[in-house]
Amino acid sequence: MSEGTAPSAGEAAAVADEAARERLRYLRGSIDNLDAALVHLLAERFKCTQQVGELKARHSLPPADPAREAAQIERLRRLAEDARLDPGFAEKFLNFIIDEVVRHHQAIADRTLSTQNGPSDG
Repeated sequence: MSEGTAPSAGEAAAVADEAARERLRYLRGSIDNLDAALVHLLAERFKCTQQVGELKARHSLPPADPAREAAQIERLRRLAEDARLDPGFAEKFLNFIIDEVVRHHQAIADRTLSTQNGPSDG
């Protein structure tokens, strides 16, 4: 293409395609960074819930706390609405996490109970 002449349709499409590919690479890089941050945040959250599970087990508290869970779900739904995120999705996400936490808490309680009772003969 010489100076002063308009690009051909093919050249314009190639430039647009390259710009689109570059934007796609940029956006995917951002997504990758956000995914990494989410994983690290979840790891930190589970470190805290691990401590909660140990505390509950030591004091013979139940692994699940339905009132707390319901309050957290309501809180997360409000946060999602404020952030313009689908509250239903946020609730499903939190329910998945809660289920996993309760499962961990039950396992901690079971281990604590078996340690307190000593080895079984059977």
